[in-house]
Amino acid sequence: MDHENHNHEKDHEKHDHDSHEHHSHNGDQEHSHHEHHKQMVQDFKFRFWWVLTLTVPIMALSPMIQEFLGVDWRFTADKWILAALSTVVYFFGGWPFLTGLADELKKKQPGMMTLIGLAISIAYLYSTAVVFGFEGDLLYWELSTLVGIMLLGHWIEMRSVMSASSALEELAELLPGEAHRVKEDGSTEDVPVDELQQGDKVLIKPGEKIPADGKVVKGESSVNEAMLTGESKPVDKADGDEVIGGSVNEKGSLTIEISKTGDDSFLSQVMTLVEEAQESKSRTQDLANRAAFWLTIVAITAGLITFGAWIFFTGQSFDFAMNRTVAVMVITCPHALGLAIPLVVSRSTSIAATNGFLIRDRAAFEQARNLDAVIFDKTGTLTEGTFTVTDILNFGDDFSDDEILKYAASLEKNSEHPLAKGILEKAKDTWEPDEFNSITGKGIEGKVNGKSVKVVSPGYIRENEMDYPEEEVEEISSQGKTVVFVILEDALVGAIALGDEIRESSKNAIKALHDMGIECIMLTGDNQQTANYVAGELGIDQVFAEVLPDEKADKVKEVQGQGKLVAMTGDGVNDAPALAQADVGIAIGAGSDVAVETGDIVLVKNNPEDVTALIKLSKSTYRKMIQNLWWASGYNIGAIPLAAGVLFAWGIILSPAVGAILMSLSTVIVAVNARFLKMEETTV
Repeated sequence: MDHENHNHEKDHEKHDHDSHEHHSHNGDQEHSHHEHHKQMVQDFKFRFWWVLTLTVPIMALSPMIQEFLGVDWRFTADKWILAALSTVVYFFGGWPFLTGLADELKKKQPGMMTLIGLAISIAYLYSTAVVFGFEGDLLYWELSTLVGIMLLGHWIEMRSVMSASSALEELAELLPGEAHRVKEDGSTEDVPVDELQQGDKVLIKPGEKIPADGKVVKGESSVNEAMLTGESKPVDKADGDEVIGGSVNEKGSLTIEISKTGDDSFLSQVMTLVEEAQESKSRTQDLANRAAFWLTIVAITAGLITFGAWIFFTGQSFDFAMNRTVAVMVITCPHALGLAIPLVVSRSTSIAATNGFLIRDRAAFEQARNLDAVIFDKTGTLTEGTFTVTDILNFGDDFSDDEILKYAASLEKNSEHPLAKGILEKAKDTWEPDEFNSITGKGIEGKVNGKSVKVVSPGYIRENEMDYPEEEVEEISSQGKTVVFVILEDALVGAIALGDEIRESSKNAIKALHDMGIECIMLTGDNQQTANYVAGELGIDQVFAEVLPDEKADKVKEVQGQGKLVAMTGDGVNDAPALAQADVGIAIGAGSDVAVETGDIVLVKNNPEDVTALIKLSKSTYRKMIQNLWWASGYNIGAIPLAAGVLFAWGIILSPAVGAILMSLSTVIVAVNARFLKMEETTV
């Protein structure tokens, strides 16, 4: 029910995807899968609390525990009550492991479930035989504690990794529920988006999402496509321009004619890419399952050899041989093994969350320790993702830099353009403009503080043949920055450059990754000039620029095709397929919900330096897992010969009861070792 069932769910999820053609159905499947997984976690939790409750009287009624405590609580029929309570624990609490054992044996892949199922069955059947007169010790307490610890371990593990991806559902939510369809008489009617057909005309008001792919037939506006295409600058739209469903209309009203709906739309194609990449992604085999497989082989082999040796070669009684065999099987009971991985997972998940990143996929997180390359999206990941004033160019001595900025910001107060926001944020204070007009496609003009002011584009300056220091402006433009010019009283007095500022933390992150021997690659939809500038500033090893959204996953495949283990870091919808395709998908938490749901690890703080921190934590976590597996498995292997009775000739013999106590000690050691995992280990 644990790992096997988890894999089964992956197969089931793939079957669901293959058997449905419409993406709207896929969202329901993902939701159903998530709910089913949640029910499994609740089931382990419910069984654990019941077993824990029954373990108290079982421990109290166990003769061995009473002897250890120096008390005598024996009474008539106490063995039968003990047997009855233990039967409930065995069948109710142990049911997930017994069914798991059957499934693993049916598939001929014995693992953790086989080992647990075998251990609790031997403890139960052996103790029940003792109740009915067989010579030996009652090990019902061992059965109940083993079942309880195993349920706890699986509950912890499944809760920490439970985050079935709802990326497709998040993608679907990018589209609005309704659209303003334009009727023949020019009036509008609100209709569900899925009723839109090719050729329909739709009105999109300022601030609304565009409901489907189409072409502008009326109006002018700026459209924010950053979450879909990765292009940081809002794109101006006018008659004849194409728009993408899911993008946001920034200011003016637009009327568009629908050109693509359903599976043909851009957003639907992105959904398909995410779905395919998620399904094709391989997952690391669970470490504990591998250890459990070999421990199962060792346990069964050692048990059979022990029984056969005492019966056929030494002539000992059946009771003696059976006690030795049970001791071997009990010493192999995976108390510690069952918690070796979950405790480290829980600890590392907690440390990660405290330090600003959330682990959604444990297998991918474990792979992060072996990364060869990290691919970064540019906009919003390596850069801030918003326009800020980076330079003020002063073309004369009549006005100071602050005055140029103040006049421009005062006029921009009435503009809704994203560049205006950047200028206003930079200015300390402004005047109220007396007049304001838009210069179509070229900028804005008006009167501020008694002076005529224009804030215009380079196109306006060229059109009016105005002189300016072209080399200086060209150098700034070559850095991927947008330049607007300020004209006061018909004189060109200066220019303001705005850019998507590079994060300081990006430089530190790239340097740290290089120090770890990891290649750094940048992937962006922006133009080559802008991309090259950012890459040069950061020391990026390789650049993929002007990459279309449906090509991003292909670029990840291209790097993977070089035999490299690849991580992808991004925040936009356009990054979602690439995040799913990568061996490790790292989503910037401040980005889109789709990227977050598709990512294996989420950076809550929007800090690229956390990429290096999570890689170091992955290395530390893996070391702790290996240490715990050695303690859990090595302890067993070392104690098996003692349990088998190899030192019997010297009077040293390990009873099943003593074996159970020793196994409890290994559990304590594993738990303490897991607590020693600290974030300090991950820092340079």
